[in-house]
Amino acid sequence: MIKFKIATPERIIYEDEVKQVSIPTINGEITVLPNHIPLVSVLKAGELRIEDKEGEHPIAIAGGFLEVRGNNELIILADNAERAEEIDIERAKEARERAIKQMEEAKNRQDVDFAKLQAVLDREMNRIRVGRKYKDVGKA
Repeated sequence: MIKFKIATPERIIYEDEVKQVSIPTINGEITVLPNHIPLVSVLKAGELRIEDKEGEHPIAIAGGFLEVRGNNELIILADNAERAEEIDIERAKEARERAIKQMEEAKNRQDVDFAKLQAVLDREMNRIRVGRKYKDVGKA
């Protein structure tokens, strides 16, 4: 088992012993199993999947860092993370639309941080994708 913790600046999202964790990194998805070599990596927006004794738990994440320590410990410091069941899809759609509108309005201005707007758009698209994927499964 792996001692696992995922935290954001606001709160601890999950903390427990797990069998494995699949994580989206800037170099591709990795799966951390017990006795993994030490590793530090940068996260990208995507779906993180935790497998523990109760099953699989999907989490939408938007950037951050991970550290695998040599003593079967994995720590993730995420910029933003939300369990799939907590995602408010309608709120995410509204935020996505606001970001799209701001990008359209910003095309004629010089002082706009397009990278920041794109990061917001990517985060909201990821929340919608993960939320829909697991909410649709619950309805079947």
